[in-house]
Amino acid sequence: MLKTKVKSKIIAEHKIHDTDTGSVEVQTAILSKAIDQLAKHLKKNPKDNHSRRGLLGMVSKRKRLLNYLVKEDEKRHGALIKKIGLKK
Repeated sequence: MLKTKVKSKIIAEHKIHDTDTGSVEVQTAILSKAIDQLAKHLKKNPKDNHSRRGLLGMVSKRKRLLNYLVKEDEKRHGALIKKIGLKK
């Protein structure tokens, strides 16, 4: 889980308007940070299959959000991928 300060920082970086906390960009950025942290955990603890299942769920959710964003607005999708540092 991400700490509140980390989430607040991510929201501040990716928000579209002042009260934005749930846009696709914000959700994807938060998921990406959580995925990175969980991947580091799994490198140290390779037998932690429960966390591995959670990681797969997060990756799947991020993929669904990105696919939705491609359908809605390709420019926002491209900007988000560059900002977060994902491939594609």
